Amino acid sequence: MGDSIDRFMEEIEPFVVGERRKRHQYPEVGFTEYVTTYELHENLNGKGFKLYVGEDVLVSSERMGVPDEHVLEANEQRAQADGIPDAFLEKMKGGHTGLVAVLETGKPGPHFAYRFDIDGLPIEESMDPQHVPADEGFRSGAPGVMHACGHDGHVAIGLGFAEYLTDRKDQLSGKYTLLFQPAEEGGRGAKAMVEKGWLDDADYFLSGHVGIHPEQSGTIAAAASKFLASSKINATFTGKSAHSGLEPNEGRNALLAAASATLHLHSISRHKDGATRVNVGTLHAGSGRNIIAEAARMEIETRGETNELNAYMEQHALRILQASALLYDVELELTHMGKAITAEADLEFGAIIEQACASSESLKIVPQLPIGASEDVTYMIERVRDKGGQATFMIFASPLTAGHHHPLFDYEEKALLAGLETLIRTTDYLLKEGDAREKLAD
Repeated sequence: MGDSIDRFMEEIEPFVVGERRKRHQYPEVGFTEYVTTYELHENLNGKGFKLYVGEDVLVSSERMGVPDEHVLEANEQRAQADGIPDAFLEKMKGGHTGLVAVLETGKPGPHFAYRFDIDGLPIEESMDPQHVPADEGFRSGAPGVMHACGHDGHVAIGLGFAEYLTDRKDQLSGKYTLLFQPAEEGGRGAKAMVEKGWLDDADYFLSGHVGIHPEQSGTIAAAASKFLASSKINATFTGKSAHSGLEPNEGRNALLAAASATLHLHSISRHKDGATRVNVGTLHAGSGRNIIAEAARMEIETRGETNELNAYMEQHALRILQASALLYDVELELTHMGKAITAEADLEFGAIIEQACASSESLKIVPQLPIGASEDVTYMIERVRDKGGQATFMIFASPLTAGHHHPLFDYEEKALLAGLETLIRTTDYLLKEGDAREKLAD
């Protein structure tokens, strides 16, 4: 018959798959996850958790890359039209999305914390009939927005784990904090939650990501490595418009400044000490064929294998942006939209996860896999470790139909069950075995 966790996993599967598909149909980009936050609250309400929303969740001033006021207002109106009560929406007003659920057992024990990111991406999802969400009727219903990175699945894992805690709360001890984080994309939301203090006394922090490596579902990397530090920057060039035929000499061409910057940014010398990246993701400029372009706007990012390497890339990127503005006699405005730092998951914690999942017939635990990208969960990992706790970021591998951030992105839903089972077995093991750090040391 298997153990009680096996039975729970069989019972919870339809719920997890259903929640993933529900969320996939209603993606919301960072700091506009109004409907997602409300539906999380309604799902968890009455299940023994103390629920926090709005400015109780994060430090408002520590948010990065908050959308413009008119964008927030438009999304608040959308949420209102979709039935979110005014009183609840008022708590989130101004992009204060995300939710924290805390379960206090009243019994002595460790403080466990978990992160589940909730935002989607500004991508139009494919309508290809071979794309499973399109074929099976749960494709995104939001024009130009898609869960193209698996955060819909992360929400489902979080809700499934909350069901487990609720089901077993009489047998639990200690404290459990579930962080449903807004605005992971672009490295904008984690630091604001960290600064609220949720992780300051956490003994164990568990987080993870579906996909990344196209291995068989059930393959779990106990620790991800090689997080890249990253900086997200918006650059706005402002020149002067003029008739391109009658008086081109009167114009100051913002488009040329931005185009020059684009070419030179991609020519920054890579560094001998490790991986470095730069990307111009968008460039919008000009208003007509016969008009000297008065304005241009770019969205760029830098990355580095270490914080120092990212600082090297950012320093040279800013130099090139400023030089390009001077070259074409236009003004430049820079806005820092997000940031992620490097961090290392605890390999010792990985050994605990391997032991915890040894009895599972469906999981294959590997010690470590590289992530090779940036994740603002690193702020959470760093805070937990700085305060003496243990932290890890796992990879819940799955075959992928297309890469992350692609209109055809999809994954096997059984990878979500594997991630959930790993969280459950690791938490259960740590509760039953006491201080696993001492056991490993012995």
